[in-house]
Amino acid sequence: MSAPRVRVVRRPVHGVLLLDKPKGLSSNNALQKCKWLLRAEKAGHTGTLDPLATGVLPLCFGAATKFSQIQLDADKSYEAIAQLGVTTVTGDAEGEVFERRAVQLAPGALAAAQARFTGAIRQVPPMYSALKKDGKALYEYARAGEEVEREARDVTIHSLSLHLETPDTLRISVRCSKGTYIRTLGEDIGHALGCGAHLTMLRRTGTGGYTESQCVTIESLEAMDEAERMALLLPPESLLSDHVPVTLDADNSARFLSGLRRRGSWPDAERVAVFGTDPRALLGAAHVKAGELIPSRLLSPPEIQQILESSLSS
Repeated sequence: MSAPRVRVVRRPVHGVLLLDKPKGLSSNNALQKCKWLLRAEKAGHTGTLDPLATGVLPLCFGAATKFSQIQLDADKSYEAIAQLGVTTVTGDAEGEVFERRAVQLAPGALAAAQARFTGAIRQVPPMYSALKKDGKALYEYARAGEEVEREARDVTIHSLSLHLETPDTLRISVRCSKGTYIRTLGEDIGHALGCGAHLTMLRRTGTGGYTESQCVTIESLEAMDEAERMALLLPPESLLSDHVPVTLDADNSARFLSGLRRRGSWPDAERVAVFGTDPRALLGAAHVKAGELIPSRLLSPPEIQQILESSLSS
């Protein structure tokens, strides 16, 4: 007879956990595992990584989920390894091989490819992706053997470095805008080199202001006690690191939290992080236009109180 299942008592948890996602685990399964370890009531991730990819996956809990879109829109950095001369149906090592070609790179070919794929480029999303077409993910069509038309999308490659590690193994280092498919980038570079390619390794090394050096593994989390896990959480305002800070007094804080615009001498700004005083606490995000502070995402008074209580107890 199996032992009775222990029911996890959930609780309000607010903050950002920077996970080093392991290979082979989906982003959602990684999120659910960490949510269970923290006994958190509410959680969400900031955009998926392929199961085969590893690296920086910010997980948002509680009030931090209100600002997760900021990380979805942030620039990303990746390290990837591409196998030249072999093309697969998925663009990575999981797919079946459908073409093999000799690798004979002309002098200057890498430099030319690097220049060609740096800056504003257009990508056709891969069939093996979670993008939706008529309510179905593209990978569902792909698994059924169907190819559907996809529109090319504009993305920006801010920096790109290509380096041959072996005669047929290419290391790709890239910093790019949101929505960039590194598998597709690897395939396109292989095509430009005249031999084809697929990714054998993909690691996200940074997103927004977060880097892999800040991340923790699931194995490390499992070995910790609850207090140690909680101590790893970054405050929700870490998601607003590129926002202009504005601090309001008690009266204006209360009005702002009720959704009212406030007037002041602030310069126009698209991204503003709003704080209250005594004690200093994040109230939400806003923008400033013509001297008006206009709320966009607000924390609730209970969330603010819980965050303050948690910071005092840590």
